Amino acid sequence: MTKPLVVANWKMNPATWREAKKLFEETKKTAAKTGISIIVAPPALYLRELAKGQRGRVAFAAQNAHFETGGAHTGEISMMQAKDAGAGYVLVGHSEVRAAGETNDDTRREVAAALTAKMRPILCVGETSRTSSGAHFNFVGDQLKAGFADVPAAKVSQVIVAYEPVWAIGGEQTMSPRNMHEMAIFIRKTIVGMLGQKGLAIRILYGGSANEENSGMMLRDGDVSGLLVGHVSVDAPRFMALLCAL
Repeated sequence: MTKPLVVANWKMNPATWREAKKLFEETKKTAAKTGISIIVAPPALYLRELAKGQRGRVAFAAQNAHFETGGAHTGEISMMQAKDAGAGYVLVGHSEVRAAGETNDDTRREVAAALTAKMRPILCVGETSRTSSGAHFNFVGDQLKAGFADVPAAKVSQVIVAYEPVWAIGGEQTMSPRNMHEMAIFIRKTIVGMLGQKGLAIRILYGGSANEENSGMMLRDGDVSGLLVGHVSVDAPRFMALLCAL
């Protein structure tokens, strides 16, 4: 079995550099104790200092980056700027960014820009609601087709897919490993249909309120090889408990 990969998306946390440095030191200790590879996605303001001189099981991701290389894009950062600051990965199409207006075409351009910058895009996909009609498969399929539209077949394995069932985030409903397994099959089938058999080896992460209670089951029975962790990743004791459950 492939060793799990855990992406710690800190979002707009913590509030100060002192807290960020402390959280990162605790995260590094957790990675060393558990032997699990971790990608930290901190606020962009903290990225360069956290990444300075770091080696080992902890890598870094930008939470978001623009597809243009530069220009009049106030408040944005480019892929190359993120890479220069120490990021080897970038989240693309996170549900919160999509909710703020990012389109499937934006994600297409961002995935391509990340690969051009020799970064690994983590393409986030997922439906906002689910019904018995199965329409969610079409919704996720459209996101995948856009995200992989400009990916050469030779580079398909460089893209990571993170599935985020938005309806399961912070709500009373939970995603079962069986349903995740079904979605993982669909994700691979869609990519294989576009880019051939290399799509079978695509790495899939689960990102719907991943916590210390559901993560172990997801990795064992959900046909995923890692996790995209949100609020639990900024709570050091809970994050340790989550990794120990894998």
